[in-house]
Amino acid sequence: MRLTTLTMERAHDEAMGGDITLPERPQRRSFTATYKLAVLTEYDGATDPGAKGALLRREGLYSSHIVEWRRARDAGAIAGLAARPRPARLTPEGAELARVRRRAERAEAELAKTRLVIEIQGKASELLERLLAESDDDPRQRR
Repeated sequence: MRLTTLTMERAHDEAMGGDITLPERPQRRSFTATYKLAVLTEYDGATDPGAKGALLRREGLYSSHIVEWRRARDAGAIAGLAARPRPARLTPEGAELARVRRRAERAEAELAKTRLVIEIQGKASELLERLLAESDDDPRQRR
């Protein structure tokens, strides 16, 4: 996988007298798990002086890529080497629906707490009534 940089393309276009072409929006590169493993294998097998640096330059990678990919491989997280999909952006209706759902969940949690408090207050009231009734019936208290 050989990547040309935007700077090189731009310099070429300027030198040739053509219009400068810029992409509409930069795109983040993503690497498949098989590509990462292949690069790691080639990188680890490089023994000639400067071969590792040449590999990184050729593929347009940084040594930090190798470090991260090696850690994931050594940890047994082959699935972790695969690119993670980014969550899709919500539509305005979807965002509103998510907000309403969170609000409903909070209201249900608050309702459950309120019901528990009412239940505890009822039990406390019942206990106090029993204690009061027992104290009225106790002959030792009448002197």
